[in-house]
Amino acid sequence: MTTTDTAHTTQIRYDRSDATAVITLDRPDRMNAFTSTMAAELVGALDRADADDAVRAVVLTGAGRGFCAGADLGRGTDTFAFGPPDAATGHGTIDGVARDLGGVVALRIAASRKPVISAVNGAAVGVGATMTLPSDVRIASDSARFGFVFARRGLVPEAASTWFLPRIVGISRAMEWVSTGRVFGADEALAGGLVSCVVPGAELLDVALALAAEIADNTSAASVGLSRRLLWGMLGAADPWEAHRLETLVIDELGRGGDVAEGVSSFLEKRPARFPDRVDDRMHLVPEWPSATSGGAR
Repeated sequence: MTTTDTAHTTQIRYDRSDATAVITLDRPDRMNAFTSTMAAELVGALDRADADDAVRAVVLTGAGRGFCAGADLGRGTDTFAFGPPDAATGHGTIDGVARDLGGVVALRIAASRKPVISAVNGAAVGVGATMTLPSDVRIASDSARFGFVFARRGLVPEAASTWFLPRIVGISRAMEWVSTGRVFGADEALAGGLVSCVVPGAELLDVALALAAEIADNTSAASVGLSRRLLWGMLGAADPWEAHRLETLVIDELGRGGDVAEGVSSFLEKRPARFPDRVDDRMHLVPEWPSATSGGAR
């Protein structure tokens, strides 16, 4: 069954097919250029996906021939002047300045309780590239192009990408891409570890949906949600002991619960598992990430 909600969105589409929510950036006439409206609608769509127990994975993609060409430059030279508190768009301020909206979206993706798969169908430049970094998997079409072009606009990277990008591709590759600001193709993105695979454009969405379905059909929602938070959260741990401590406590709790009983029984009985736990009922077992106390994930 597919349900579509576009009644309250103007720059994205939200579609649910079975257990997958597909969020599509939908300004194809502007190469899906990023705006404050798009930012708010993306946060709302991710909230919707998290609140829906039927959604097990999220696919993020773009309409038309591009993924996202970066920030909409309609404001000209004032595009990146965030302004004082009265210019904020409902997402709070940092030291009296309205928050970077790319960062608002990136941190909301990071806080997702469902795995997020970015299917990059074309140009992903500026925020179009950085918003994908908190995704758990990035898949690119063979026509995709990426660019961390900020230095060519007199800026620094946004969307918390100075945290995400070096952790994904390493500091040397990150610095090369950021300091040159050049646009590069899908093959270089694959070689650098930015994407996990490159597929023909006509197959991109099917590949992303197949991965989402594999998650939905075979795994516990609670296990995936907790594992996602552990894996990302432990990137900042001082040493492996913190991971060992948390894993021990979570395994002990889950080991006495319904999903583990069902997972073991279904394996022994050679049948598909029907996991009973809701992801929301288990997320308290792992500290919130990104930490709301250090600025908030929303």
